[in-house]
Amino acid sequence: MARTPLTPREDREVFVVPLDIRPEHIDANGHVNNVVYVGWLQDVGMAHWNARFDTETRARWSWVALRHEIDYLRGIGPDAQGVVARTWVGDPAGPRFNRYVRIEDGEGRLCAQGVSEWCLVDVRTLRPQRIPATMLPTFERR
Repeated sequence: MARTPLTPREDREVFVVPLDIRPEHIDANGHVNNVVYVGWLQDVGMAHWNARFDTETRARWSWVALRHEIDYLRGIGPDAQGVVARTWVGDPAGPRFNRYVRIEDGEGRLCAQGVSEWCLVDVRTLRPQRIPATMLPTFERR
């Protein structure tokens, strides 16, 4: 992935999640450890899903992360305030789509960005399922 800043498409909803910096997130270099960012990518994607889909839909479908790719651009220190993640999805490809995440500090500076590839699965069988067309409008700009 290039270090060109990720920007959402005009037709996509950008879902914003505040991120808390905890003491256990800070590594020996005095900033948020790289592994924490991987967890944030997964947590932010699930927060978006949980916020936009009802209990019945979530009981039928689930998502499996297939890969994460992250660019670390600016360290986030232990006293950072106002850190947020902004996320949106790309185009579906059968059962898969990419989810994009920008992590910004309280001043709006890009600290990290990532792309995760997710696969929709049937909760009962855990087999991949094509993303239903009825699901897609939920991810569009509101």
